[in-house]
Amino acid sequence: MALFDRLPTPPLRVPKLPPRVPRHTVQRDIPVPMPDGVTLLADRYVPRGVRNPPTLLVRTPYGRRGPAAVLNGLPFVPFGFQLVVQSARGTSGSGGEFDPLGSERDDGAATLRWLREQPWFGGTLGLYGASYLGYSAWAIAADAGPELRAMALQVTASSFRDAAYVGGSFALESTLTWTHLTHSQTGRLGLLTAPLVSRRRALRAAASLRPLAELDVLTGGAPMRFYQDLLAAHADGTDYWLRRDFSETVGQVEAPVTLLGGWYDVFLPWEIKDYLALRAAGHRPYLTIGPWWHADARHGLVAFRESLAWFRAHLLGATSGLRTHPVRLYVTGAREWRDYRDWPPPGMRRERWHLHRGGGLGPDGPLPHRPSTYRYDPARPTPALGGPTLLGSSKPVDNRPLERRPDVLVFTSPPLTRDLEVIGPVSAEVFLRSSRPHTDLVVRLCDVDADGVSRNVCEGGLRLTPAHPADGDGVRRAVVDLWPTARRFRRGHRVRVHVTSGAYPKVAVNPGTGAPLAGPARPAVPADQEVFHDPDRPSAIILPLAGRGPEAAVADPGAEPDTEPATEPDTEPQAEPPVAERRGGGAAAE
Repeated sequence: MALFDRLPTPPLRVPKLPPRVPRHTVQRDIPVPMPDGVTLLADRYVPRGVRNPPTLLVRTPYGRRGPAAVLNGLPFVPFGFQLVVQSARGTSGSGGEFDPLGSERDDGAATLRWLREQPWFGGTLGLYGASYLGYSAWAIAADAGPELRAMALQVTASSFRDAAYVGGSFALESTLTWTHLTHSQTGRLGLLTAPLVSRRRALRAAASLRPLAELDVLTGGAPMRFYQDLLAAHADGTDYWLRRDFSETVGQVEAPVTLLGGWYDVFLPWEIKDYLALRAAGHRPYLTIGPWWHADARHGLVAFRESLAWFRAHLLGATSGLRTHPVRLYVTGAREWRDYRDWPPPGMRRERWHLHRGGGLGPDGPLPHRPSTYRYDPARPTPALGGPTLLGSSKPVDNRPLERRPDVLVFTSPPLTRDLEVIGPVSAEVFLRSSRPHTDLVVRLCDVDADGVSRNVCEGGLRLTPAHPADGDGVRRAVVDLWPTARRFRRGHRVRVHVTSGAYPKVAVNPGTGAPLAGPARPAVPADQEVFHDPDRPSAIILPLAGRGPEAAVADPGAEPDTEPATEPDTEPQAEPPVAERRGGGAAAE
């Protein structure tokens, strides 16, 4: 079995089923009335021989039957839980029109009221789900009442707003892919075929470089409401997101919460934000982050195992399966699970690694030097070779083809003389002067191995507008939040940073005009960029360095095989000198 096919699994045992697995009964298509007269449909799975079982509620737009039933929580039923799976409005037989993100709070609240009235509901409730299912749980959690005793959510967040506009830029690939997915799954065999074709069609449409407002028709053959709504809401989305953002209510949730995410997941920064909101409110949530991406099937078993332990502890009183430390992280590069008392890891210290002239990078201070320059051309947008995506693989890839482009500045450290562990939130401070008042800034952290292969670790972006303050010379200080990470850079490797102005089609092209996303097409304008790295304007990446002191504990390395996805590029690496060793006026100069 190939390394990337092996599951990196935290050491958590699944309780063994009794010799005879209890059978369950199923009630199909249970009508659940909504206040506006619409009827939603639900299925109920009940374990036989279990008296007054706790109820797990899942609300989903992705179907209730077949493989979806397994993803929706059916494996919990033999362990003594009854499961209610409800199809969201306008999906899989439920009435009304599907309004993505817009109906979950009201419909969920009505479902809870209906649930309390059922004679088979024993008064003990858990919420479960990944991605949209987890979002649906957050929509009702704060007002669910004392019946809600536990939540287990994965690769999700209480708000998708910032994930749709990453750093202020439109997350084109993810939003276009998901809109097509939900738009096409209503057709014959759509639930099976849409996940296979949606991303491919979205990428094909994006490659046309047609105006954003045309890409939904180019992808799916017809206008798609949610996509157009997101374009329109980018300029002034306060009202649109008011009933779709539940981040302000996270701290009000009293039920114990466990969260699972991946280092390469599109929602990770905001899932961690939910964790921090719970901690700030005095709660003690659990957090697990592994080397996974959003559609990575490998985290499914881990999610089931950890959620089962959580529900057994808080709904059945069987606490023996819970770990001691609430935070469990997989450290890529080290290939081991690490337990901590909190996030960020206690004892973490931030260290500035400055961008140096000639493409250097290190913790020593910068010297006086002219800025590095590049030109960003919206007609030939800088691509993203890897990084988080909604569907498909987000496995780290070789970024050297990207580093050969003239519109990417590359800064690289000397070979490390000892291992360097970066664990926590990563950010960058970049001093930029642009010829355009509207421009984007993208910063990426890479790990360069001894063979020169440069693999992406994490990245982030920021859309700059005239509202962003500048000094008297027109230089703007931009703080970019990258994805958090847990990475061991091994001795002999190099730390590398990209600075550029695009990551297409992960985020939409910045045309440099400031025109609204949904507005009429206008000619795009190139941007000439200057990145300063002198003592007065010390551009740097801020790395969270965490030691292996008493705050950290290795999570039983002998319990399960500790592996991570293979990060080798799909093709043999090409022989070329490291970018930092090239001569010329800029880091990317030949």
